[in-house]
Amino acid sequence: MSIALGAGIAVLTGAGAGIGIGIATSKAADAIARQPEAKGDINKALLLGCALAEATAIYGFVIAILIIFLLK
Repeated sequence: MSIALGAGIAVLTGAGAGIGIGIATSKAADAIARQPEAKGDINKALLLGCALAEATAIYGFVIAILIIFLLK
C-alpha cells in the first residue's frame, strides 16, 4: 500500500510539469504578440524551459518506477 502511494506521489510531478509548460507557452504567445520581431529569442527560451520542465516529469516517472520495482 505505501509503495503504491509513494509511486503515485512521485508521478504527480507530471502534473506540475504540464501546468508549468502551459503557463510558459501562454506567456510566450503573449510576448510574441507584443513583440513579433523577438520571436526567435522567445522561442529559444520557451523550448529550453519546456525541456527542463519535461525533464522533471521524467525524473518523477523514473522514481515511481524505481519505487515500484525496487521496494517490493
